[in-house]
Amino acid sequence: MNFIMSDTKTNNSFKSYIGLHDTNLSAHDISNDESFSEILLPKLLPGEMVVAEAHSVLLFTPVSDKKNGKLGVLVVTNFKLSFITAEEEQNTYYISYQRNMLLGPNDVSLSNVDVLYQISSKKRKLTPGSSVSDQVKGIFVLCKDMRALTFSFKLSPPGHGRKLTNALLHHGFPKQHHLLFPFEYTVPYYPGNHQVTMFRTAVDWEKELTRTASVGWRISTVNQNFRLSESSPQWLVVCSSILDKQLREAAPHFNGGRLPQWCWSSHSGAALVRMADVVSASDRIKDRKSLHYKVRMQENILLETVRKSHPRLTQPVVIELTKDMPSLRHIQVSFCKLRDLCVADNEKHFWEQDSQFYSSLESTRWLHYVGNCLLKAVNAASNLAKDITVVLQESDGRDISCVIASLTQIIMDPYFRTINGFQSLVQKEWVSMGHPFCIRLGHIYKSNTQQSPVWLLFLDCVWQLLQQYPLEFEFNQIYLTTLWDSSLIPIFETFIFDSEKERSEASSVSPVILRSVWDFGEQLPERDIASFSNPLYRESPKHLEVKSGVPCLHLWSQCYFRFLPILEIKGGGKPQVDLAIRELLLPPGSSVMSVESKQQIGSFYPFTHWNTRNSVNQNSLLLSTLSLNTTDDSQSIISFSCD
Repeated sequence: MNFIMSDTKTNNSFKSYIGLHDTNLSAHDISNDESFSEILLPKLLPGEMVVAEAHSVLLFTPVSDKKNGKLGVLVVTNFKLSFITAEEEQNTYYISYQRNMLLGPNDVSLSNVDVLYQISSKKRKLTPGSSVSDQVKGIFVLCKDMRALTFSFKLSPPGHGRKLTNALLHHGFPKQHHLLFPFEYTVPYYPGNHQVTMFRTAVDWEKELTRTASVGWRISTVNQNFRLSESSPQWLVVCSSILDKQLREAAPHFNGGRLPQWCWSSHSGAALVRMADVVSASDRIKDRKSLHYKVRMQENILLETVRKSHPRLTQPVVIELTKDMPSLRHIQVSFCKLRDLCVADNEKHFWEQDSQFYSSLESTRWLHYVGNCLLKAVNAASNLAKDITVVLQESDGRDISCVIASLTQIIMDPYFRTINGFQSLVQKEWVSMGHPFCIRLGHIYKSNTQQSPVWLLFLDCVWQLLQQYPLEFEFNQIYLTTLWDSSLIPIFETFIFDSEKERSEASSVSPVILRSVWDFGEQLPERDIASFSNPLYRESPKHLEVKSGVPCLHLWSQCYFRFLPILEIKGGGKPQVDLAIRELLLPPGSSVMSVESKQQIGSFYPFTHWNTRNSVNQNSLLLSTLSLNTTDDSQSIISFSCD
């Protein structure tokens, strides 16, 4: 991989060093698996169908010289891209690692595929509608979770590579909602016993109003059947002093009809409120001056009702997010640059990138955006702590306001630092309030919509809080990383719709079964679910004093680097500390796992298993770590992976 910082316009910078044209390349050179057989079948879920397959395909080890790989069958289904080897069929070497029951260790859901490159005489990016050459030698699959997969068709029968690439290009970028796999997944769903508040009934909202001892706010039915706002919940928590008639009059003057909506209240009566910007006068009628006055008057009326909802009639503080925070495009460009930094094609270029890692990370601006979000949340929390109501205002009120509102409540309310509380928070501020997950995560391919990982940005911010307050959260980074992975599996209704209206329509007019991501038993065994908990958690009522400056932030190595085996420290890292703590809390004589298993656990546990079967030059890793102080950069990628 040629590490050139890029946004969506420069993603064609991919450069392959794969030995696809080596005349002396053979299966014996690549794979030691002599028991390989072409008769390997993928494990299919009910409703899953094989679309195309290619035999004798080579999967190369990440950050390798393309001489170290595995031979197998590559399959495209209507759900995933699956690579099956005889080794996988005969061994369970990855049993100690997180075992997703929906995806195997070499499987990638189609919704996770972000960029596809064809490798032939020339390397080029493929987009839906592109023609695939008959001379395709291999493909390079770049995933949203920072995984990079390089496959070679050199040993495959003629035509297999082209057929499979066409199938992946067609099914990996669906253009309509009903083409997503949940509309074919026929397994019955029995909601679990979780205590997550889903915020889909008036009782749910009433429960939250009671929990926060909120005054000055009421539940309105004005948006029943989504009459006022298609992206808002059917139950709106609005100021007690405003009438439904006034809400109906004001709604057309706000983007998406998103009126001021209550999120949370402090015990002193200060509230956290979200609202959209007013509609631009230039977009409505010719009489711009008259309309502008009317729109602003409606905004002022509603802000006045927000003031009256405070027990002491305190004037609210309006925090404008549209101007001060990164745009959706800026977040997407930053993510693409970060992904380029976390994907390596061979060892040589990995070390070249390592030598200037810190400056390259700075150019992505990802940590700057994380810091911006934390700073805004700290400002909002500071005002709430002073008994001042805070109104978060954003263009459509569905993106960055989700991030800031959620972080603010985590800072202020210890309930949201528990597992059930955090999941209820996501349901309230993201799912119920209409964050467009499908569009932002790119589950549906549309050229006129803005894909942007706002959800990942939020999870990164929460991870930063975990680093600053390791005893204050009931969950850990394994939980956060799993949650990010779950959003890229197109099965859970939590992430495949853009609003509650879409979920309601899908469940009533189509065979789709709505499955909540909070029922983790749908994808993980109990052992893995148990690993979500923080063994050091101690409940504390205090507000968090958060540091938001970039020097105080870290890169989320478990999430971003876990597919770089050269960075994984075998038998070391934070997982070893976590395992030791868990064992100290067990009765005498008990053990989390065997000594042999512990020795195989790497620093990216439980998400990768490369080191258990593929050797990594640990000596070179050690030498680089020891020589960090002699480099121009004060830190390199190695130090981040060791954090």
